[in-house]
Order: sequence, then C-alpha cells, then structure tokens
Amino acid sequence: MISRVSGGTDAGRDAMISQEPIGRMGRPEEIASAVLWLCSELGGFAVGHALVVDGGQTVGL
Repeated sequence: MISRVSGGTDAGRDAMISQEPIGRMGRPEEIASAVLWLCSELGGFAVGHALVVDGGQTVGL
C-alpha cells in the first residue's frame, strides 16, 4: 500500500514521511499494541472513545 501511495520511489516515500508529525511511518506493532490494550483489562474502563493511533496526523487539523 505504501508503494502504491508513494509511487514506489524513495523520493515518494520520503515525501510521505515528511508529512508525518512524528517524523516516521507507524509500525504494525504500534497499532497492535493499541488493539491489545483495548482488549485487555487495562483498557476495561475505556468506553465510548475513538482511540486515534496515527502518529499525530489528526492533531494538526
């Protein structure tokens, strides 16, 4: 998917990364960690909230 969006070039990938507020692309493990937290007892009191795991993309809106 990244290749398709970036045009499959290093310059395209660099352009994508430059738009990330956190300065890098997210890793699948980071998304999985959020899901596991929500599914665990630690996230048991989180109700009715959209947990945004996007490296800060929505903060600047």
